[in-house]
Amino acid sequence: MNKNIKKVWNIAAWCLVAMVVILAILLAGVRVFGFRVFAVLSGSMEPEFMTGSLIYVREVDTDELEVKDVITFMLDENTVATHRIVGLVESEEEPGLMLFKTKGDANQDEDGTPVHPKNVIGQPTFTIPYLGYVAAFIQNPPGTYVAISIGAILVLLVFLPDLIDSEEEKKRMTKKQAASNPRRQTNQERSSQSASKIPCSSTANQQQSQDFAPSVQNEQATAQPKKTRQGTEQIDDRLIRALRKMTPEQLSEFTKKLTPDQMQALIRKLEEKKQNHN
Repeated sequence: MNKNIKKVWNIAAWCLVAMVVILAILLAGVRVFGFRVFAVLSGSMEPEFMTGSLIYVREVDTDELEVKDVITFMLDENTVATHRIVGLVESEEEPGLMLFKTKGDANQDEDGTPVHPKNVIGQPTFTIPYLGYVAAFIQNPPGTYVAISIGAILVLLVFLPDLIDSEEEKKRMTKKQAASNPRRQTNQERSSQSASKIPCSSTANQQQSQDFAPSVQNEQATAQPKKTRQGTEQIDDRLIRALRKMTPEQLSEFTKKLTPDQMQALIRKLEEKKQNHN
């Protein structure tokens, strides 16, 4: 991969990773600092808390709460609400215990049931607009699966340039090794070609020797003096050269095909050659 493209790719990928990490911290990481995160799903507290906002709630001492404070509380077992305290009322079941009367800023009526101090979660500290939509989407399928898929894609984007470079490096190394051993490949090809030619050459020599075999018999049968003898000697010289090129196996096969007379003539010729050489 081109260096400039890789550089831009890495910057973009790490920026996306940083955004995801920041989002994860805003959605869940703040719990480490004692915050609880809730998405605003209605407009009962607009314009202070807009629909789709994400509010960060910190635990509070209920004895310190006053009228006009905004609290986040359990409205029932499955519902969390954030409304403003508009009054205090003494509990009928627990004399001396003050309950909180609440009302949404955008609502005309107060909430029907006063809030018990035990149901107070805390006070909103700050809010981020629109982030509540993201939180609500991620917390439920298919948003959860989408978030996991995006995370996997980001990991792939970060490491993809390195994977591409690794594959390109392997290809370069393969080409380099192939280029560094041309002589070895050439020698192997030559050896193969030579090996393929050897049987043909041996066969040709054997065939040539078989063709020359009758010349030994002709040497004995001919009665013509000098001309025939000279021609026979020339043929015998070619035959001897052919015999010298034969392998032991080929020579054995050749001698088996000769008659006794031909063998004697051949032996005499070899002795004459040896004497002439000496």
